Amino acid sequence: MRIFFDDFHMSKKAPRQGPLDITIVLLPESSIMSLASALDPMRAANRVVPEPVFRWTILSPLGKPVLLTCGVEIRVDGAFADVTSGDALLVIAGFNQERHADRSFVSRLKKVARRFDVVAGIESGCWLLARSGLLDGRDATAHWEELEDFAAAFPALNVRADRFVTDGPLWTSGGASPTFDMMLHLVRERFGSAVALDVASVFVYDETHAATDAQPLVSLGRLGEHQPELAAAIRLMERTIDRPLTIAALARRLGFSTRKLETLFTAGLGTGPGKYYLRLRLTAAQRLVRDTSLSIQDVALRSGFDSLSAFSRAFRNHFGASPLKLRAEQRAK
Repeated sequence: MRIFFDDFHMSKKAPRQGPLDITIVLLPESSIMSLASALDPMRAANRVVPEPVFRWTILSPLGKPVLLTCGVEIRVDGAFADVTSGDALLVIAGFNQERHADRSFVSRLKKVARRFDVVAGIESGCWLLARSGLLDGRDATAHWEELEDFAAAFPALNVRADRFVTDGPLWTSGGASPTFDMMLHLVRERFGSAVALDVASVFVYDETHAATDAQPLVSLGRLGEHQPELAAAIRLMERTIDRPLTIAALARRLGFSTRKLETLFTAGLGTGPGKYYLRLRLTAAQRLVRDTSLSIQDVALRSGFDSLSAFSRAFRNHFGASPLKLRAEQRAK
């Protein structure tokens, strides 16, 4: 078994036989997909080899059942205070991680981390690792919606837009699908590529992404393969949400005529490039209104609107409510 924590000044542990001991700490308002992406590759690995290679325990901050964002309640095996040691500690968090993990939680996380060979922050779990200081001076990632805020909040980190990042014993994953890839990486590293392929095959999953692939704002699926010109246009729109280009400028940057760009979007998505571009910007704005405390003015600027009134009008027309009303409704839930 490979030992990672040399730089945490741990003494070397002697290799032992038996499954890897994995501790999952699950916070309320996490995604069921992030949990499944951590759990099911281990379950599948145990299925495809002669003897189980993983053993896991699920804990919550206080030992209480965890309500996920989809409304499903997950029973747990104990409280985070019960954690001792193991091979990997996976911290899964979603919305409002600061509400569900207080200072004592973060302090304990920093203390127990040295007792594990790998410590991973999944989705917003990366914020907890960063708050504990474990990631200082290291490479890390976060969900693409939070990358900019994550980098601003923790300037001691080298924040990358990668799907997942492994820096020594500290691993971070940007979301559910990257977490699946990260767990395949763990399987491959500990048990070999053949086992990792077998695990992926259980889920009919083609591992086409590298860890260093950038997280996309829009998941294009097979569109990039079948309609590469349309995919390139969408990617350019993604990169310019806060400084939107005119449709003519978009076409020039892509080497197309404006008419060709219009045809690509109408045929491929059933809408014009201007409407799709605006939809992309407003969807990004909706997430900022709903999930951050940024001022509405800042949200407008980040989504490419110089005029607050123009932003509010476009937002209301698209979502049926003003940004302020949507935020108030979200906070009342």
